Amino acid sequence: MKEDMHIHTERIDDFVVLLALIQQMELPAILDHHIPRHWLQQGLSWGWTASIWLAHIVSQGDHRKLTVRDWVRQAHSTLEQVTGLDIRETDFTDDRLTIVLRHLSDEACWQAIEQELGQHLIRVYDLEEQPIRVDATTVSGYRDGGQDSLWQFGYSKDDPTLRQIKAMMATLDPLGLPLALDVVSGEQAEDPLYVPIIDRVLACLGRQGLLIVGDCKMSALATRAHLQEQGQYYLTPLALVGETAQQMPQWIEAGVAQEDRLTQVLGEDGKQVLAQGYEVNRTCACEELNWDERVLVVRSRAYADTQCQHLEDRLAKAQVALLALTPPVGRGKRQITEEAALQTAAEAVLTKHRVTGLLTYSYERQAEQEITFVGRGRGGANRQQQVSERVRYQVTTVTRNQETIAQFVSTLGWRAYATNAPQERLSLQKAVREYRHEYHIERGFGRLKGAPLSLAPMFVKREDQVVGLTHLLSVALRILTLLEFVVRRSLKQQGATLGGLHKENLRKATATPTAERLLQAFVPITLTQVQLPRQVVRHVTPLTPLQQQILALLGFPSDLYASLAREIPQTAFPLRE
Repeated sequence: MKEDMHIHTERIDDFVVLLALIQQMELPAILDHHIPRHWLQQGLSWGWTASIWLAHIVSQGDHRKLTVRDWVRQAHSTLEQVTGLDIRETDFTDDRLTIVLRHLSDEACWQAIEQELGQHLIRVYDLEEQPIRVDATTVSGYRDGGQDSLWQFGYSKDDPTLRQIKAMMATLDPLGLPLALDVVSGEQAEDPLYVPIIDRVLACLGRQGLLIVGDCKMSALATRAHLQEQGQYYLTPLALVGETAQQMPQWIEAGVAQEDRLTQVLGEDGKQVLAQGYEVNRTCACEELNWDERVLVVRSRAYADTQCQHLEDRLAKAQVALLALTPPVGRGKRQITEEAALQTAAEAVLTKHRVTGLLTYSYERQAEQEITFVGRGRGGANRQQQVSERVRYQVTTVTRNQETIAQFVSTLGWRAYATNAPQERLSLQKAVREYRHEYHIERGFGRLKGAPLSLAPMFVKREDQVVGLTHLLSVALRILTLLEFVVRRSLKQQGATLGGLHKENLRKATATPTAERLLQAFVPITLTQVQLPRQVVRHVTPLTPLQQQILALLGFPSDLYASLAREIPQTAFPLRE
């Protein structure tokens, strides 16, 4: 008699690694500690529901709710073995995931979660607690707004024609680990958002003397005074407003005058000169608080080159525009007939392109006499004639004032940074290098808004769901960041590199692999289960040497995948309802 045989295949790929990392982070326990569970609730806790959903988001690059249930169905057996829990398909319905987001949207609940999670990650992974970097980004969408809506029009680098929300995030350098995240309406200015999120980070870390780095919006006097009062250090470029706008020309003039004595900032290779600058000490006062501040006046070569290119573009456009004021005589060519009108138009062009004093133009008056007969009718020998004069002005040349341009170029590329850190704590060279690492937080924003987390476009409608999903994806960003950091730190400690991650060049090795490529290395891995009447046979795709090396770098056991084939379940494969 032929025995009945059932074959079940599951694609397990990288989510086994993700769930192992999530358990190492103790994320389910932390979420369960702050998200209450109803006494009649059955199935998974909210912590485990959110954790498995996070594994799906990072693995599949899809935060939509409707895809989670099908994914859990096809990976059901593996999920139960990895978590050691009894998992039901109905634990991941749209309603359940909506409740998760509703809890995460609660401000008090979320702040408690991120504080405990941040403290735990810093302790477990032995992370340095500084510097802290703070910045904001926007997420746009085709949404209907309202007076009290999160979706509002505001300044946006993405698409200013769409409504947006604003996310303020504080991260831990150098890995870019998120420590705190706030979601506010899209029209809000960033200046007042710094103090609340910084205070939450300080409460999480619980120490003084931290270095807080932010962009020019953090340079508001009230924000700097608050950090000084809290016993923290700040580093921020000064916005060109108020007294700074008045003092900046003097600082630049002083820097140009002492060009040979400026402090040079070298690159990591110790050869390339990145910038040069000097310091100015001053006393700041805000209400009853007074403190000493160092102003670092720095000229960046890259910034200067960029501004020089922009200047060249403006000069070229202004030259073309000046010559176009007086086109050749012809049909449809409007001419300038008054000298004052030409001068007004030319000055408007110079002002528009911000090249006043850098270009000189010359023009000439052209007059043409025309003899016509007086009155109507044909001309004749005895008809009276009159002489009329047509006047037009022609721009003949537009020249560049090379000496003035050279002097102006010497003033390009300068920025002023403010810090209250002492010289021995933060030298000018170190301050410039520290601020140049702003790409750490920008890279996190890129991951959050693009692949693999894909916050934009956002597939939720209610505003509490928008806030909750943004908070959830910031946890997913923590998972990616930690995965990448642990592997890079292990490679650095071993003085080794990792090869085989680039399919286009398998021999290419790197000491700084990205989390995305590390996870992609585990595709495809399959768990196959063959159910016979009296036994169940399991088989997991054998790991490649690269996959085994990644597990070792993460500190996970080498049999993380192989162990899935050892345990033999006693239940059938279909999910329980």
